[in-house]
Amino acid sequence: MKLYNSLTRRKEIFTPRFGNQVSMYTCGPTVYHFAHIGNLRSYIMEDVLEKALRWEGYDVKRVMNITDVGHLSSDADEGEDKMLKGARREHKTVMEIAKFYTDAFFADCAKLNIKTPDVVEPATNCIEDYIDMVTVLLDKGYAYAAGGNIYFDTSRLDKYYVFNDFAQDDLAVGVRDDVEADDNKRNKADFVLWFTKSKFEDQALKWDSPWGVGYPGWHIECSCISKKHLGEYLDLHCGGIDNMFPHHTNEIAQSEAYLGHKWCNYWFHVHHLNTNDGKMSKSKGEFLTVSLLEEKGYDPLVYRLFCLQSHYRKGLVFTWENLDNAAVTYQKLLTRIAALNPDTGAEPDLEAVKPYQAKFQKSLDNDLNTSMAVTNLYDVLKGKGLTDADKLFLLADFDRVLGLNLLQGAEKVRKSAKTAQSGTGEYRITAPADADPALAEEVNALLLRRYEARKAKDWAESDRIRDELSGRGIVLKDAKDGVNWTKV
Repeated sequence: MKLYNSLTRRKEIFTPRFGNQVSMYTCGPTVYHFAHIGNLRSYIMEDVLEKALRWEGYDVKRVMNITDVGHLSSDADEGEDKMLKGARREHKTVMEIAKFYTDAFFADCAKLNIKTPDVVEPATNCIEDYIDMVTVLLDKGYAYAAGGNIYFDTSRLDKYYVFNDFAQDDLAVGVRDDVEADDNKRNKADFVLWFTKSKFEDQALKWDSPWGVGYPGWHIECSCISKKHLGEYLDLHCGGIDNMFPHHTNEIAQSEAYLGHKWCNYWFHVHHLNTNDGKMSKSKGEFLTVSLLEEKGYDPLVYRLFCLQSHYRKGLVFTWENLDNAAVTYQKLLTRIAALNPDTGAEPDLEAVKPYQAKFQKSLDNDLNTSMAVTNLYDVLKGKGLTDADKLFLLADFDRVLGLNLLQGAEKVRKSAKTAQSGTGEYRITAPADADPALAEEVNALLLRRYEARKAKDWAESDRIRDELSGRGIVLKDAKDGVNWTKV
């Protein structure tokens, strides 16, 4: 598999350090609010990467943190803790907020077919690990105490800006215009490893440390949690592109200073999901969550397909029209799969399917080209010489990576299809796989009336029923032996 490595800024053949074993770390959520669908794009693509590696035969151990302390409202060590901000907003304790939004995050992941990592570790579980790392960094001369806090000294490094060739003097303080300089820092790129009560005295969660009562900086948690569960060498680190600086830059600095050797070989960054107004965030416009998509009638897997249709290293623009297009594509795909017969009793021809599996692997190996991988589904459906058993085998095999519930969705389409007998002919009505039963019954009844009107050449009544359904957001597609309908 070739992956784009953000560290070297080129595509490279992915080679794990220890044979077939892959150590994979992904930055988890800060659980102070619901995840918006921009956050979830990263988790979808990381999930596809993990499943692709497993599909290709690698033994993957994936670890993810849960940030329930230490992530300040600015990524540059300024402002209040996001967890405290959430607690104040909802008049709950920090740990109540953490529990609620952790559960909500994994509920969203389940709806999107995102596999739970092998290890999920809350940051608050690892205080002793942070204290140990900070102590070693102080002893090695990579950290210093100032103003009651412990800072990492970036001037001790041969190169700090490992992802970009910044000139230190050109970098704005904290990257953002609204961040004030921290007078305790020796260098403006230095970052906090441990805060004490001398700063943010209203912090809710505090622990004893050799430097006073306080709490860890955000960046150190990923270094320590990765080392705790994956050891001193990491094959693959994933996250959103916005984590590249300063978070991942700081992880590399402190980890390699602590370990004394290179830490992680491959870095995988997923680009932003944007709206027409710019980058998506919790503070701008409509708060786009999985729950909101469901309220508007979308299957969450439609959003997963929407993400897979674009490359992870390209910015993706979200509009409701784009999501509608993905919904139509998903429904048509399920309908085509539903036309295959799952009950033939035949076994797949494992030689006949190999060329299709090779094409699918080629798509994955080309820097996780999920758009081409989705196209490979249509190659299977059009495959000449393939039996229905071959096609269903391949679709199930590819869906181990794509995670679109293709066979389950197709079975729902089959079950929801209503057939009416009229004279010597058959008229088949196919409803969406996720159609509300009461709505499906009502729409199907109208479509049967429309069928009878068309048989009687009562075109005015047929058009009236179509217009009525169209006014309710029901789109019809007439077929040779019936009609398919979807709701937009």
